[in-house]
Amino acid sequence: MPNHTTASSDGLQNSECLSLKDVELVDMFVRQRASLFPQPSHQFPNETLIYHGYLGCSSLYPTVAISLRTLAAYRQIHRTCPRLSVQAQCKALCHLHDIPYRPYLDAQFSAAYDVYLEIVYRVDALMKVELQQDSPHWRLKNSCPACFYKLKDEPSLGIEWLVSIDGNNSLKRWKSSTYGLLSRSDSRKPRTDYWVDKEAVDRYKDQVKSKSKSDEYADDWVDVALHEEESFTCVDCWRNAGPEQRKKMFSIFEESGIFIASCRHHFILLACDMIQSGELAKYPLAIVDRLLSVYGRNGGCAYDIGCAFSST
Repeated sequence: MPNHTTASSDGLQNSECLSLKDVELVDMFVRQRASLFPQPSHQFPNETLIYHGYLGCSSLYPTVAISLRTLAAYRQIHRTCPRLSVQAQCKALCHLHDIPYRPYLDAQFSAAYDVYLEIVYRVDALMKVELQQDSPHWRLKNSCPACFYKLKDEPSLGIEWLVSIDGNNSLKRWKSSTYGLLSRSDSRKPRTDYWVDKEAVDRYKDQVKSKSKSDEYADDWVDVALHEEESFTCVDCWRNAGPEQRKKMFSIFEESGIFIASCRHHFILLACDMIQSGELAKYPLAIVDRLLSVYGRNGGCAYDIGCAFSST
């Protein structure tokens, strides 16, 4: 009998410790204070919050919690419009709830959002294991059914797979030193196989031979007047087909854009950052190397400077 009393007393104390009294609950259109009580199986306050559809802004003693659907909505909006920052989202919530904006709200929302993304990632990883979709390069081999699925006894084609590759110089990122700030190294690594990392790209940085000195200073923007007997060659008419030494980028930028590969049905297959440079040959070389290692040699690749790249 004393043992049952002790156990009951411990359970009551645990329930009281986990109970969340007067917690501020923030939803997209509703903001309220409430007291939440745990289920018998709960061991941590955030378990109780998630049970009620919220995620706390701190791990042990949350006083503010944001609804899961608000975090899910921001994730999808941010995916379609990456320029929508956490600060903009917090200001929008303040307008919806008629409260003044405070900078500390960004930190609260960001903390909850980081945990939400971690939960989504781990749940997704567990689902991939159960569905047997965790094998190496599974996504690349199954991104586009039209391109990469084969039927039994299907005859081979002249070109088994076809992709397009190109660089984009609109997604620039400024250097921290441009604003007089110390440069901070980012130790985070992408947890997806979309990205070809910097080390894999730099393996090909010395693979392209330098052009002659006369070509180095040639103006690759000048229109060439062709005579009837001359054949048109596009190699000399495109800036990204010019000498590697000239493909510089303004020193204020840390990243100048991204280089991607997509199948002919517009599914993105691979991407890599273009770092402190223009469209160097090492970027398409790294992308093509990965494509060949996954899909095999019997493929085709469309590139706007294919003439120059084919010689590479």
